[in-house]
Amino acid sequence: MKIQLLIALLLTSKLAGAQSSVSLNPVSVTTNRVAQNANETGRNITVIEGKDFQQLPVNSLDELLKYVPGVEVQSRGPMGAQSDIVLRGGTYQQVLILLDGIKVNDPITGHFSSYIPIAPYEIHHIEILRGPAAAVYGAEAVGGVIHVVSKTFGRYSDSTAQNGHIKATIGQYNFAAADAGLSLTGKRANASIGVLSNNTSGQLLRGNNRGYLYNQTFSGSVSIKLCRNWKLSLRSSYDQRDFAAQNFYTTFKSDTATEKVNTLWQQAQLIKNTKKGSHQIDAVYKNTSDHYLYNEASTANDNKSAFAMAQYIQQYRVSSKVQLSGGTQLSQRSIISNDRGNHKTGQAAVFGTGLYSHNHWNISSSLRADYDGNYGLALLPQANIAYVLQYISFRANAGRATRSADFTERYNNYNKSMLKGGSIGNPNLSAEKSWSYEAGITTQPYKWLQVNATVFARNQSDVIDWANTQYADMPRKENLDTSGVFALAQNINKVNTQGLEIDFTFRKKLDKNQQLFINMGATFMRSSSNDPNPSYYIIAHARSLFQTTIIYSYDRLSLSANFLYKDRNPSVANAINANLGSSYFLANARLGLRIRKQFTAFASCNNIGNIQYSDLLGSKMPNRWWSGGLGFTF
Repeated sequence: MKIQLLIALLLTSKLAGAQSSVSLNPVSVTTNRVAQNANETGRNITVIEGKDFQQLPVNSLDELLKYVPGVEVQSRGPMGAQSDIVLRGGTYQQVLILLDGIKVNDPITGHFSSYIPIAPYEIHHIEILRGPAAAVYGAEAVGGVIHVVSKTFGRYSDSTAQNGHIKATIGQYNFAAADAGLSLTGKRANASIGVLSNNTSGQLLRGNNRGYLYNQTFSGSVSIKLCRNWKLSLRSSYDQRDFAAQNFYTTFKSDTATEKVNTLWQQAQLIKNTKKGSHQIDAVYKNTSDHYLYNEASTANDNKSAFAMAQYIQQYRVSSKVQLSGGTQLSQRSIISNDRGNHKTGQAAVFGTGLYSHNHWNISSSLRADYDGNYGLALLPQANIAYVLQYISFRANAGRATRSADFTERYNNYNKSMLKGGSIGNPNLSAEKSWSYEAGITTQPYKWLQVNATVFARNQSDVIDWANTQYADMPRKENLDTSGVFALAQNINKVNTQGLEIDFTFRKKLDKNQQLFINMGATFMRSSSNDPNPSYYIIAHARSLFQTTIIYSYDRLSLSANFLYKDRNPSVANAINANLGSSYFLANARLGLRIRKQFTAFASCNNIGNIQYSDLLGSKMPNRWWSGGLGFTF
């Protein structure tokens, strides 16, 4: 028993449900837009099955990602209220979120990146690629990529079937949640709809305020075979978040903020398959409205943003050894805001990848010519190499990435009449630039066990972050109080990060009635900067990160648990009596009982240890929280 507890404390995981089958070497399309087994990509990749969401003690997609090895989710609130996603250190702005190959990141701010416009039922799988992918996908892919692949866009089925799922949950603090979906497949069309709803009056925060939230996601999609080689896929989603945002962005006592974020997502994809490849056209339009009220005496910030993108991609198989892919991309970002002003900027790119596979070697190289209205032209190369043997593979890669500032980093608080403090944008920010390197091994000595180890490094310049700045040092003083201290968005000259990732996955049927799944990992990182004034988010990432998910099933019973240990730099905010401890250990568990073939009853407990903790200074996370419910699958 002591050995089992030690394992749970020390390691980290992503795991499938008790009845699911998890490939230890799944097929991934994220690295080069070409389907490859994960061990052939030259990258450290984790693939999560969409059905994992139904089996684990989680209530939103950001909570699902929180326990994946090497993914640091810095939550400000529970159940999808708001979370920053960090890969391999750095900032939350340096992770690219994709939905069926299309960028999700919002032009207002990277704080909205976890608002992925798809219900969990519609997800086929999620691919997590650690390290840069800017040469293939563009800006924000500095630390890595989270790629959500849906059932309709990603996996077409010719069989005629109807499937559905309904899960209803209730719990403490007036918690009521629903997760439901329906899918229809046939020879000419596949269709799917889903809904996720999380609602609670919330636990007490500072003062008499409660951490309420009312979050809803509705999504639907359809794929239609137009003729023999053509397929048209369409998606429409609406995402609404209404939550208490007290001290989400400041550590001021006067901060009793509330926030509402609504997103409308429209996506289309047209694919023509040929004998040696494919042609693909994608188009998306995203509209976001953000209503942020600092306190009842303040004037609300109203921000409306729009993001439109179109891209063309061609894949061509030259021979059994050589594959090529390439394309072009156009996008436009705009904002209308009473706080940040009205702005618009565009982006264009041409990109290509060559993949060579022969004997044990898999080598790919990519190059992207990226033009952005903020930084001009940038060339972004990437090279990956993998040497694959029967039980072990060796991999290495290197790549360049860049990122320009979003509208918040450039113009935050520019239209306010007078400010005594707060975060101030900087329109003169330069684009971030970085080179990243990694090397690692993957071994699978048995069919039921896989082990990964990776070392990585990233050298960055002009990193964009926020740092405390006196009035006298502010570049623009028009609406600033002379006695104030502000957080200015600025470029940090040099930031270097080094780290080590270790994870393993165990999947085995112990006997006729028992199955055990374990996926464990640990990440160790250090970042250094030559700036004597420490910035906020760069130093906020974990120095050590241990995550574990374990699922055990016996006959009709299933027990799932996930664990998280995080070690980071401590900090305090005396004005609100907030303390960010140097470490914390978090544990959650779910017990399920299959009543009949289609019915399941379950009970969950989040934060079993009832610890007081925060991922970001001032944003209090919930203490122990009980819930339970019923699930029905048909």
